[in-house]
Amino acid sequence: MPFARLATATTPTSHIGLGLAAVGRPGYINLGREQDLGEDRSIEALRARTHELLDAAYAQGVRYFDVARSYGRSEEFLADWLTARPDVDDVVVGSKWGYTYTAGWSTDAERHEVKDHGLATYERQRAETGELLGDRLDLYQIHSVTPDSPALTDKELHARLAEAAAGGLTVGFSTSGPAQADAIRAALAVTVEGEPLFRTVQSTYNALETSAGPALAEAHDAGLTVIVKEGMANGRLAAPHAPDTLRSVAEETGLGCDAVALALVLRQPWAGVVLSGAATLDQLASNLHAAVVDLDVDQLTRLATLVEDPRAYWEWRGQLPWH
Repeated sequence: MPFARLATATTPTSHIGLGLAAVGRPGYINLGREQDLGEDRSIEALRARTHELLDAAYAQGVRYFDVARSYGRSEEFLADWLTARPDVDDVVVGSKWGYTYTAGWSTDAERHEVKDHGLATYERQRAETGELLGDRLDLYQIHSVTPDSPALTDKELHARLAEAAAGGLTVGFSTSGPAQADAIRAALAVTVEGEPLFRTVQSTYNALETSAGPALAEAHDAGLTVIVKEGMANGRLAAPHAPDTLRSVAEETGLGCDAVALALVLRQPWAGVVLSGAATLDQLASNLHAAVVDLDVDQLTRLATLVEDPRAYWEWRGQLPWH
């Protein structure tokens, strides 16, 4: 599996990945986006910003990069960066299919993405991803599987995914919503000719939303690589918006709220890769400090009080506007 490359890396940040959801398109739901990106959100401005982030992340030991068909031009930006740096041959590249970007590079579109887990969408988007990333693609994930997703029961789709896996591509899935644990366990049961289909799972887990934790531990025990997304809760755990408890612990460590929030995730024994969704170089540098945060028992106990009911958490997230 390509993720074996991460296991041999020696840098503390090798298990922190960089996700490009926030910089591959002009509109997104993260808090503080106006300050992060400013007014110039042209294609070339975000291409340059993405390349700066990739350069900085790679220089500091990050080796996993995460994109998706629905993240605007994220695949294109990453492909351009890889082409310009042929010596970068030790990274793991993951993308996702299942959502189609529909905003037309606008921040006020009526719909920014459309979800479809059908076989026809897979075939179309797999070709689109292949055209951009070619053989640099290591991992292809079904985007945001929920318990009712047809991707969990479509045998023809499973067969096609198994063919891709036989050809060397790692096949995974991501989850979202208050029933993430149910979706994870349902996906773990999917087999093709008696063999498990999925080799990775990417789920939301953070100081506020921990409900997927037990299922992610089961996935890890089953041999899947676990990737954690939204460790910053779409900006709710960043300094301007962080709860007082997180602010207090951060002050004690001498590091940022974001570093503490991501460190809380990194310390989970099942967490293989934890994504930074940084949109600026300063955010990235601060996020990467998570690798050296050491939290004591008292601090962990206090942070545990931040956990919310998953239904309330996802209802709040669902109301976030696209900035």
